[in-house]
Amino acid sequence: MKDDSYLIPANSKKSMLIFGFFNKIDLLILGVGATFTILMMILVNGPSFIQMIMIVLPLLISAFLVMPVPHYHNVLQLIINIYYYVFVNQKSYRWKGWSTSEYEKEK
Repeated sequence: MKDDSYLIPANSKKSMLIFGFFNKIDLLILGVGATFTILMMILVNGPSFIQMIMIVLPLLISAFLVMPVPHYHNVLQLIINIYYYVFVNQKSYRWKGWSTSEYEKEK
């Protein structure tokens, strides 16, 4: 029997991300939120406190979605995983990782 056990470095997936934190879609989400916020700041003259909060809200929401959390890439990925776990797969989580790819093919 061939022993193919090996240790995967903890940061191996992080090296595939831009700046170690972002995918392309994450940068797109953050860029759209920042652009919309900047445009609204330019267009609205003398905003009140409530208006200023509403203007900055797109940037805050997009930053929250791409913020890294432990054991997940970011909050957006966590929300997607929860959605699939609860609504799509009906609470059956099938994990596929790097360590199972060759072993599962041999069976």
